[in-house]
Amino acid sequence: MSALADSPQHTTSPDVATQMLADLTVRVARRSGCCALIAIKDRARCKTRLCEALDERVRRDLVQSMLMHVLDAARNAQTVQQVIVVSPERDDVPIDVPVLTDAGVGLNDACAIAHQAVQAMNYRELLILPADLPLLTSAEIDRLVRAGRRSGFAIAPDSADRGTNALCLDAASPFNFQFGSDSKRLHLLEASRQRLGAQVLRLSGFAFDTDTPEDVRALGQMGWRACQHA
Repeated sequence: MSALADSPQHTTSPDVATQMLADLTVRVARRSGCCALIAIKDRARCKTRLCEALDERVRRDLVQSMLMHVLDAARNAQTVQQVIVVSPERDDVPIDVPVLTDAGVGLNDACAIAHQAVQAMNYRELLILPADLPLLTSAEIDRLVRAGRRSGFAIAPDSADRGTNALCLDAASPFNFQFGSDSKRLHLLEASRQRLGAQVLRLSGFAFDTDTPEDVRALGQMGWRACQHA
């Protein structure tokens, strides 16, 4: 036994020891769980396709409110142990949420860099989420993560069933991200190349994003104030 342990002035009280054990347990659990990455561009460049439907202030408010919604859904999901935002700016992201700087290299390269960081932190799964899913629920996130946990890879397509609105994979596995045109098919091909089992989950909260004025009007009808004058 060390001199430090023998020294009376350094004796750890039962209460302190219990707290230290609890903190260690939390850290170990965190390293064995899922890390969610929420990717978002600098806010001024977000949703520029909606310029004709929304003025700049309202568009920025919508972008910010959707980001906060996705953040809340991820933080309240039972399967998610850590949430990280990948973005060139912090803006109004809560101070307790880490922001991994996106140096403007593009979404696929930014995800690859973030993937390496998550691997270094020893998380079990990596979940990639966009910031524009205003109907997403924590329960849907849990379904996707558990599907990825079972098979090694799970994907949630967009409403057209061609794009990728979320994916979850074994964090230890190498993976070349394929966001862009026809990304659902390309991501499934990449999962096959990496010998990952794949599950496709079609869930309404993942399918609905806001890319068109029609999407904005639909959100306005659902009560989103930023969209009600579109």
